Amino acid sequence: MKKMPERTCVITKEKTLKKDLLRVVRDKDGNVSVDVTGKANGRWAYLRKDTEVIKKAQTTKALERILEVSIPDSIYEEMLSLVD
Repeated sequence: MKKMPERTCVITKEKTLKKDLLRVVRDKDGNVSVDVTGKANGRWAYLRKDTEVIKKAQTTKALERILEVSIPDSIYEEMLSLVD
């Protein structure tokens, strides 16, 4: 049986399968993007694919503290569109 990779959501602190999470990456230039390939270089954080979790990340600015950069609303909108 093949081992499925797990990652921890930075908001809920819950270990989940990697395919059930969104990966957000900040590159060395400070640009933030949602990494759908899972292979982009840079500092990354995982969020559970859940509307409530994404909204909580936006209101608490937890993702900004983890990635050490301000995140535009367009990134949160992109994540919400990927969840729906």
